[in-house]
Amino acid sequence: MIFTYIFLAFLFLGLFIRYLLAQRQIQSANQSSNQVPTGFEMQISLEDHQKAAQYTTAKLKLSWLETLTSTILLLMLTVMGLLFAIHEQLLNWLSPGVWQQVALLGAISILSSVIDLPFSWYRQFRLEEKFGFNRMTQKIFFMDLLKSSLLSIVIGVPLLWVVLSLMQNAGNLWWMYAWVFLVAFILIATWIAPVLIMPLFNKFKPLDDGPLKSSIQSLLDRCGFVSKGLFVMDGSSRSAHGNAYFTGIGKNKRIVFFDTLIEKLTPSEIEAVLAHELGHFKKNHVRTRMIMTFMMSLIGLALLGCLSGQVWFFESLGVHPEMDGQHAGLALALFSLTIPVFTFFITPLSSLLSRQHEFEADAFAAEKTNANHLVSALIKLYQDNASTLTPDRLYSAFYDSHPPAPIRIAHLKQLAQAT
Repeated sequence: MIFTYIFLAFLFLGLFIRYLLAQRQIQSANQSSNQVPTGFEMQISLEDHQKAAQYTTAKLKLSWLETLTSTILLLMLTVMGLLFAIHEQLLNWLSPGVWQQVALLGAISILSSVIDLPFSWYRQFRLEEKFGFNRMTQKIFFMDLLKSSLLSIVIGVPLLWVVLSLMQNAGNLWWMYAWVFLVAFILIATWIAPVLIMPLFNKFKPLDDGPLKSSIQSLLDRCGFVSKGLFVMDGSSRSAHGNAYFTGIGKNKRIVFFDTLIEKLTPSEIEAVLAHELGHFKKNHVRTRMIMTFMMSLIGLALLGCLSGQVWFFESLGVHPEMDGQHAGLALALFSLTIPVFTFFITPLSSLLSRQHEFEADAFAAEKTNANHLVSALIKLYQDNASTLTPDRLYSAFYDSHPPAPIRIAHLKQLAQAT
């Protein structure tokens, strides 16, 4: 089948590009590790700069091993016939129908999770531990795993049942009905997540009254932003990395600070970081990304609707189903497994748009706060998160959702001089 060769060509070309870019990134980080880049000498020590190079290298090597493992699994499931073998085995235990297809997708998910588990454990308790970032205990790690697994069952099984039922019973336009259902589900889940889901994994408490809360509230008032509250999350129970984010939609938006972020930054720097995040809302970046996600999902479901009736699609990928209307689970599984092989090649476009949004959010922050405060905050975060200051140009263009540190800092300093 010609599609088999097309699939394998894209798969191995993507694998080669990943390897090439990873090697370039490792080389770029290590070649510059003996000297702190110009402009950062006063804030970043040589020891921290070298730590960032070592951390970058370690992460990329582990990621490459993960990529190889997932590629082998993908080949086994598709062209080597493992997916169809699991399907056939489940038919010996369950009668054909929606529940057998839900079980098939569940089995694939469990298999992927089991293979991913050693990497997740190693990343947390070896790699992150080695560089001083891990604060998670074994108990928390496995409790999080248990909670996320149960949550996947409680939410994922009904979700799959609805989608598979539509695929089988809603006619040729099932993909449109499924898309409407999924959009509604995502919006509702985003609305309730801050209240019902996130507290299952972390503790949230209101930001204490004081100068920090007053300055943040003043910033929100200046920006005309209404939130459901300011919260501090116990990020330190899992990691030393710091962050801040918005969650929820509409009037249910919350602003969340990691406690590690509050420990590391001054109130003025936290205000500048928050102003940057507010810039994403005021510039409609969040809405734009959500709409793009919905449009991509619509295109994907329409494509799945077309492919699910094509025998060549199944047979090219190691599956030989009876085209009797009971193969929706196989179609969804194959599509979910193979589509990332092709969408990988549009990663640079997504990264470029994200970097443009970051520049716009930085400009907004410079209007509402002192840009120099955002500069000092970012340098502290680069240092504390061991982010490389010398990324490879091609790697950054392909993957990075944020501008490289030197370019971003230079841009902010220009904004500071202009105000």
